[in-house]
Amino acid sequence: MSTQFYFNWRDGELEPYQGSVVQEFPLQLIVNGREIATLIGSPHDLRFLVAGFLRLQGFVRSLADFKLFSVCEDFGAANIQIIGELPERLKPVLTSGCGTGISFSMPDSIADSALLSSRRYHAAHIFTLMDELAKRADNYRTHGGIHSAAVGRGAELLLYAEDLGRHNTLDRIAGEALFKNIELSGTMLVTSGRVSTEMVAKAALLGVGLIASRTSPTDMAVTLCRQSGICLAGYVRGGKFTIYSHAEMIEPYPDSARIEGITGIILAGGASRRMGSNKALLKVGDTTLIENVYRTLATLFHEVVIITDTPEEYAFLPCRTAKDIYPKFGAMAGLHAGLAASATERVFVTGCDMPYLNADLIRRLCSMPKQGDALVPVNRQGLREPLHALYATSIITEVRRAIENDERSILDLLDRIDTKLVTPEAFADIDGAEASFCNINTPEEYDKLL
Repeated sequence: MSTQFYFNWRDGELEPYQGSVVQEFPLQLIVNGREIATLIGSPHDLRFLVAGFLRLQGFVRSLADFKLFSVCEDFGAANIQIIGELPERLKPVLTSGCGTGISFSMPDSIADSALLSSRRYHAAHIFTLMDELAKRADNYRTHGGIHSAAVGRGAELLLYAEDLGRHNTLDRIAGEALFKNIELSGTMLVTSGRVSTEMVAKAALLGVGLIASRTSPTDMAVTLCRQSGICLAGYVRGGKFTIYSHAEMIEPYPDSARIEGITGIILAGGASRRMGSNKALLKVGDTTLIENVYRTLATLFHEVVIITDTPEEYAFLPCRTAKDIYPKFGAMAGLHAGLAASATERVFVTGCDMPYLNADLIRRLCSMPKQGDALVPVNRQGLREPLHALYATSIITEVRRAIENDERSILDLLDRIDTKLVTPEAFADIDGAEASFCNINTPEEYDKLL
């Protein structure tokens, strides 16, 4: 089981931790040249799984019935030849878990989808729906062995189902929604059982945006949720849960009022040549520079996006990342990528190395009337601060044109677009406002900061 970064929710914050989940292994079963099923199970002793499956289906009685027995773990396939002939028409076969379908194959529309949803969910609603699920699951408590599931929107539970098979509960919900004409897109699915790939596939087909379970998911379920843009939570109990995919869809700092219509963009694509190492990951106390920047922006905006060509370095932060479309082109490329990644009309752009970002100043800038293409503060020295500024996403064409013309200066770009400047007098009443523009570029500046 590989170790990756996941996130624990507790006390209103998402805390990163490194862990692993149980592995789920799909094995294509080919008998006498015919694909008859896909077995989904644990990856150990696969020859026993295959032989036992064929024995219980009545295809073989002893090892002498096998002419060829080959299991290739690298390709996830078992190629078997038996003495007898397979029936021309095979009966449906249960291939994994309780109540699952005939076989599992990923719908192309899901497997090819890497779309990241702009949906946001509140932790309190997850706990509310899970508590409501527990209240309704009388049979689960009384008899045992009965799985339950429900879908809800916000804190409202819409549909509830229970069945011997956890996968069947989702089928029941899908059917009831069809009869009652209930739209499931963007809903939250809460379940009592382990989350497997088949449940994720079905949820994705229904447009479910979040899956939460009292237990754990499998590794393939985690991968599939990442591919299909579904937030996946496990071990929901005691006011805590673990996020395995798309942690950015959980609204952090729930008591903080968010600024609408603006995305927070952190540029982390610089080469840090003067520093000699990635300055975003330099620590101030127990946290990195970029973590401090993220935390400030996460209390202000519904979404924060890190622009970086090395997203794996920032897996410990519960936010979306996006790569430069024009690599090696500096801050201009970062601005372009931030504009392209945003789903809002405006973005607030800042660097990854700004230790004193002032939330009050950022709110002040964002509250100013919408006008022009850019809103840029000016420091006491009369210099513009383009990496502590607001930009309209509509300027993306102009930014792309500048890049294609090998123009790297954002300051020159500001001269060509409709830029509104904010003088120091406009924020003189905010304590520490001027320090918000400070960034760290050299080892000497870092030593001074420490």
